[in-house]
Amino acid sequence: MVCEGSLQSLSKTSVSFVSAMTLFLALILTALSLTGCTRNPAVAKKRYFDRGTAYLQENKTREASIEFQNAIQIDPKYAAAHYELAQCFLRERDVLHAFQELARATEFDPADWKAQVEIAKMFLAAGKLPDALDRVEKVLKGDPQNISAQILLSRIDVASGKAATAVTDAEHAVHMAPSSPEGYLNLAVILDHNKDLPGAEKNFKKAAEVAPKNSGPALALAQFYETQKRWDDSEKEFQTAIAVDPKNALPRAELAQMYLSEGQKDSAATVLIDAKKALPDNPSAYRMLGDFYIAVGQNDKALSEFASLHSQHPNDSAVAKSYAELLITRKKLDEAGRINDEILKKNPSDPVALTYRGQILEMQGKPQNAIPILQGVAKDNPSYAPGFYFLGSAYAATGDYTQAQANWKKAVQLRPQMIDAQRALASLAIRNRDFENLSSVASQIIKYAPGVPEGYLLHARALVSQGNIAGAEADLNKAIQVAPQNATGYAGLGDLRLAQKRLDEAEKYYRDALDRDPASSDALRGLVNVELLRKQPAKALTLVNAQIARVPNSGNFYQLLGEVELKNQDPAAAQAAFEKSTQLDHNNVQSFLGVASLQMAHGSIDAAIGEYANALQANPRDVEIYLALGEAYEMQKQWQKAEEQYQKALQINPGYALAANNLAYLMLEHGGDLSVAFNLAQTARKGLPDLPNSADTLGWAYYHQGLYSAAAGLFETAIKGNSKNPTFHYHLGMAYDRENNPVMARKEFEYTLQIDPEYAQAGEIHKLLATSTAKSN
Repeated sequence: MVCEGSLQSLSKTSVSFVSAMTLFLALILTALSLTGCTRNPAVAKKRYFDRGTAYLQENKTREASIEFQNAIQIDPKYAAAHYELAQCFLRERDVLHAFQELARATEFDPADWKAQVEIAKMFLAAGKLPDALDRVEKVLKGDPQNISAQILLSRIDVASGKAATAVTDAEHAVHMAPSSPEGYLNLAVILDHNKDLPGAEKNFKKAAEVAPKNSGPALALAQFYETQKRWDDSEKEFQTAIAVDPKNALPRAELAQMYLSEGQKDSAATVLIDAKKALPDNPSAYRMLGDFYIAVGQNDKALSEFASLHSQHPNDSAVAKSYAELLITRKKLDEAGRINDEILKKNPSDPVALTYRGQILEMQGKPQNAIPILQGVAKDNPSYAPGFYFLGSAYAATGDYTQAQANWKKAVQLRPQMIDAQRALASLAIRNRDFENLSSVASQIIKYAPGVPEGYLLHARALVSQGNIAGAEADLNKAIQVAPQNATGYAGLGDLRLAQKRLDEAEKYYRDALDRDPASSDALRGLVNVELLRKQPAKALTLVNAQIARVPNSGNFYQLLGEVELKNQDPAAAQAAFEKSTQLDHNNVQSFLGVASLQMAHGSIDAAIGEYANALQANPRDVEIYLALGEAYEMQKQWQKAEEQYQKALQINPGYALAANNLAYLMLEHGGDLSVAFNLAQTARKGLPDLPNSADTLGWAYYHQGLYSAAAGLFETAIKGNSKNPTFHYHLGMAYDRENNPVMARKEFEYTLQIDPEYAQAGEIHKLLATSTAKSN
């Protein structure tokens, strides 16, 4: 019994042991199998490729590109991975790298017809027709039934000016695949190009007939009707496309765009609201309404819409970026920074969000902090134009216009149609009075935005400076032609007529501008100038008040009202108008300066200083305010505080000549570093070559260095510009005195006192006169 029990026990133990060993061996074999997979390059590269394909289907292009690159690292000749990596680059709009990858795909697999066709398309887009034709013929030789290549052949014919051959080749594509809509659509486009509208319409309809469940043909037919302004037919086809493919956002977007072309903004908005409701989980659909509000300039609605979207879709980075950008545009920088930090927390290297961070810092008055961030964006993303544009803006904020121009040029080199960068270059050309360059930049704006009046206006300005009035007038008329409801062209023609003293015509154009845009401050200012030239300041005042009644919340209008009230000798009313302007627009620096200047005129310097402080809260980087504040402190003889304000202005803009001039003079007068003062005086003279004060300041710097002859020459230049300034004569007298020319010194000292008997240095002058008399005797 004992033995039997022992055997049973052993039997159970043996079974358990065998089961355990079996499981152990299975695990070992599995591990070995997995290890073998990992060590097998073919399996590994296929796994990377499949992951990349899955990411690409989810539109995660960055993740997909990493997987395809991993596959290529294992097998550099993996043609399929090169092709898919090219698709990632194409989605990122990186055409150069896409082309390189497609070239590698065809190098390692010449029979990769899809890659060959893609390269042919790129050659066609670049205008390299022989290269495109060579690739297409290679594909058709290897794959005679390749409809994509045949369609591309017909498009090369069109680009080559072979209209009849294009139709023949397009018809052949139709015969190759009569049940496919692609051939019919291509033939329709070519016939439309050849002005055969009935033939085009027939083939668009045929495409829809062979593919009734495909929204593409209906969409193409709708667009065809839209170009002919057959609005009802177009609307019908767009609705068909929506019905055929209700989950596709594109037909809804196109329908909204058609309504917008007709001027039916409300109908367009309704379509997009419906799209958002019908496709609540489709990012393309729910973003469209906010983008529409931005496009039509309804920024308040856009901000509200994207705020709502961000709360509903907190993980949608595109929504977060649009929301942050709108907040930046509205100068809500703290909130913009918070939203942007959320984006960067999820993706610290996101170039768009990093660019926003730099932009926010620059707008907060910290361009020196913005520059390293934006330099990093430019270095890591050398094809990202906005990074260079905002880096240029940060440099401009520090006064480094050389670096600003270099980066703006890089931005337009990468993206010539980037109008903000072109506009920045135009502003710099105007600042430098480089009208030849302004003309060139304006031409680029016209080329890439021919329907926008701005390019024509800038070009006109360049031509006026060159004396080409007829050319400028032609540009201004073109601006009106492309945008007849835009006020700027009419205001520009008004300015031209005003300069020609053709006041009646100028008045007409300014009124035309105000009819189109009642808030146009340029047009109203032009009308005011017309009346002032007619010696009618009271009428000018009536005009401004009448326009304020139409547009009661314009800070610019109240600023203009203040200026006109001054012309009408009513400083109290002027001050009230300037104060109203600052209440409506905290960024209207000129109105702050207007209030403060009136307070100073009444001897209320402390009140003026308070006004400047208020202005700086809203405009911390406006150098004009620091300059005015420094001058106010000078009136109080608070020399150190005055120097501090000029230094702050120069920290923001090291080339600001007025601040350099004032600071140099203070340092010379009150014991500052002579070498620093001399450099500042040179900066002032270079920046303000026609200003008598800059000549006097540089002369005074020479005087303090013992260079009396050079100083005298500059003082004489200053006097030529303003012969009634006692300081200029006093300084010239001092230079003559040091040159041991008592006769000329006496003449200048006497003239100084003749101009101003109470001159601040009168006591010193009397002593010097006595000395010069003694020397003369």
